[in-house]
Amino acid sequence: MDMNKAVFLDRDGVITQDPPHYAHRIDQLTLIEGSGSAIKMLNNENFKVIIITNQSGVAKGFYDENDIEIFNQAMIVQLKQVNAHIDAIYYCPHHPEAKMQKYRIDCNCRKPKPGMLIEGGKKYNVDFKSSFLVGDKWSDIEAGRAVGCKTILVKTGHGLHEYENKRCPVDYVAADLFDAVQNFIL
Repeated sequence: MDMNKAVFLDRDGVITQDPPHYAHRIDQLTLIEGSGSAIKMLNNENFKVIIITNQSGVAKGFYDENDIEIFNQAMIVQLKQVNAHIDAIYYCPHHPEAKMQKYRIDCNCRKPKPGMLIEGGKKYNVDFKSSFLVGDKWSDIEAGRAVGCKTILVKTGHGLHEYENKRCPVDYVAADLFDAVQNFIL
């Protein structure tokens, strides 16, 4: 069976605006300019587009997993309006210091650990060496590096601040997702 190439995307700060306090309500959903077009370009080039997002707000008791599903579905609807398609969404609701006991675990899915990428990679038969990870935090970059993806730090979301505090090597630094896709991935 042929291997697929994929682009793993963080959600908040890469595709959607990252509000000051944990994006989880539909009224907080704003796509970053050009992100829908960038995803459509990836779709047209037969990349699997897989979102991997830490959602520690669940563990901290700010919202529940149902809120994540509602937010993600609303995002998918907005992306469909520009003919952009997401193949899968993985999220980690855990945090080692969670208020809620059932989420207080040191899991393998919370970035910088690569569990979500590994899970998506298995499901979609992904060749990590020909794939990319785009994130706005060093924890995203570290997760991508752990599986052998090429990594891109965007300066949207937390990216500009993170860039100033460089923690690890990154293959490309982009203004935003559109820049990443147009000038590095494609």
